[in-house]
Amino acid sequence: MKQAWLRIPLLLLTLLLPSVGLRAQDNSDVPINPKPFVIPELTSWTGGRGTYRPTRIVLGSSSREVKAVAEELAKDYAEMFGRKIQIGKEPRNKGDLLLRLVKSSEDKHNLGKEGYRLMVGEDAVLEATHTQGLYWGTRTLLQLSEQDEDQMIPCGTTIDKPQYALRGLMLDVGRKYIPMDYLQRLIRVLAYYKMNTLQLHLNDNGFKVYFGNDWAKTSAAFRLESTTFPGLAPKGASYSKAEFIDLQKQAERIFVDIIPEIDIPAHTLAFTHYRPELASKEHGADHLDIFKEETYTFIDALLKEYLGGKNPVFRSKHINIGTDEYSNATEELREKFRYFTDRYIRYVESFGKQAYLWGALRHAYGKTPVKLDQAVVLTWSRDFVDPIATKEAGAKLVSTPDSYTYIVPAAGYYQDYLDTRYLHAKWTPAVVSSAVTLPEGDPALLGGMFSVWNDHYGNGISVKDIHHRIMPALHYMALKMWTGSGTSIPYEEMEQRRLVLSEAPGVNELARWQGGQREVLHRSSLPSGSGHLGEAVPEIGYDYSVTFTIDAREEARGTVLLRSRNATFYLADPRHGRLGFARDGYLDTFDYTLPKEGKVTISIEGDNNSLTLYVDGKRREHLSRMLLYAETPDADALRLDKLYESPDRFEPIVYRSRTRGRMFYMRTLVFPLDEVGTFRSSITDLRVHNYKLHK
Repeated sequence: MKQAWLRIPLLLLTLLLPSVGLRAQDNSDVPINPKPFVIPELTSWTGGRGTYRPTRIVLGSSSREVKAVAEELAKDYAEMFGRKIQIGKEPRNKGDLLLRLVKSSEDKHNLGKEGYRLMVGEDAVLEATHTQGLYWGTRTLLQLSEQDEDQMIPCGTTIDKPQYALRGLMLDVGRKYIPMDYLQRLIRVLAYYKMNTLQLHLNDNGFKVYFGNDWAKTSAAFRLESTTFPGLAPKGASYSKAEFIDLQKQAERIFVDIIPEIDIPAHTLAFTHYRPELASKEHGADHLDIFKEETYTFIDALLKEYLGGKNPVFRSKHINIGTDEYSNATEELREKFRYFTDRYIRYVESFGKQAYLWGALRHAYGKTPVKLDQAVVLTWSRDFVDPIATKEAGAKLVSTPDSYTYIVPAAGYYQDYLDTRYLHAKWTPAVVSSAVTLPEGDPALLGGMFSVWNDHYGNGISVKDIHHRIMPALHYMALKMWTGSGTSIPYEEMEQRRLVLSEAPGVNELARWQGGQREVLHRSSLPSGSGHLGEAVPEIGYDYSVTFTIDAREEARGTVLLRSRNATFYLADPRHGRLGFARDGYLDTFDYTLPKEGKVTISIEGDNNSLTLYVDGKRREHLSRMLLYAETPDADALRLDKLYESPDRFEPIVYRSRTRGRMFYMRTLVFPLDEVGTFRSSITDLRVHNYKLHK
């Protein structure tokens, strides 16, 4: 079965050509194929004539790894296009796709570890020096295939390889719990765009200004099960060791390296909530007291739990130890921080791992030496990291400049969505900070990452909202980290053509529906308790309209109209009996209660910033980004009842004043369409559109 994606025909020149690749002498009047579109862009292309579709996958190498790549390709092809491709052995026939590893010194030079060569004619050959390059080539084949209704791909040859070895995303799961099933889908998305790194920020805390300036009340979490320190990770909002190991194994199979991060010695409120005696009395409970021996005993034991043994919990060769944003108030403190950083770089290396760190040695200036010759430093802030000095100290660099690559959803600082036009035009990983640009291909520069920081607890942002921010950024970051300064596709073309591609085989987190359709779903009636709607896409993503007519009866609180894995839409919400919705633990309601009897037509329209209710065609309420302040004893404090007509209809609690204590609360919904609830009313004429009916 084909995935339900927005499809725009892109290979216009090839749609009228024969359905298999033809020999050059037989079709000399056929135009040579221009470079086809994929993300990231192919780094070279020699066009052929005609088109091709694989009929069989042939193993040109007997290794188990090559067979695994072939099996993954066959599975993904069937998932995306509903057509099975058999896997066989040579001899090769017309229409076959040959997968093989090559070993010559010339190939190793030309392709490297992640590069591949794809040659397409009457048959096709995909070859690489490593299985990782072979796998990336299969992602190109799938992207080419999904741009044509018959999965025809253009004939030609490419040698495609990345400019930068590390291409990643950093995701903050410490301040917002991100469910494991989403992470499993996310690694597939990363792999589909040849992104090879996911760093998971496992611990962090909120800002105490939102919690009455009381560290004891400030939210904090460490997200990974600990048997050394039982109860450290919150039940129901953390990962077991077993599932974390399984996630890493899944990622390894598709060549994504998961780098776990335990951020120390700042951002550690979860640890000091668990062991209050470890908190710094002078610099705040989110700082470990690095002058106490007990602190080192605790951190040593925690790291050993995940790094030790024959089969460690952390499978990657890399671990990030944080070391950012600690106080530099005194010389003694700075020198002790440098000691702490050096100690844990060496401690990690004693387990055979490589230390990654945010690095703060410009901030913590001093004389205490820090071993950086085997470390990797993320160049996130010019105030904390000196890229040139770090490079001269022997460290490798990963470009993560906060000005350009930091997403902090709905925070009002950094970026809500990355500036993709700027990234496309001016950024490559060589731009390591707003003040420093290294030469392209600098041997000290491994690559780059972009980051999603979930700074604000309680701001209404859902995992769906986070993903909506990740996707456009991922397309452009994947492009620029693969091609560097060699990007040639114009921005406007990229913006149009990227929307054609799937997120990944079997992944539709944005809940996009079949292209060209305006009304994507219509049910003349929706019987109570009728179960699953049976649609390929169990939700509708931004932008959308959902309309239905209801012959109302009095409904009990908690009555569900529709639900999905991610959300519930209520005819009568559990708290107030209003029209409302819940997702990610948030419950939001409209200031509207259905009549106890009589017919009304309800329309819900949603986008990535708001939700609007229409009753009988008239706009009733618009739930948009809401600016919250908490009341303070100050005489001039802003009051909620002056800002909002009905402050009781939402639940967030935000503490502090109108300086840094402001918070944007988001009320968005990817609308559920999977399962029908049980209700007394009669629902008819359910219509779902993949655009907003009202302008």
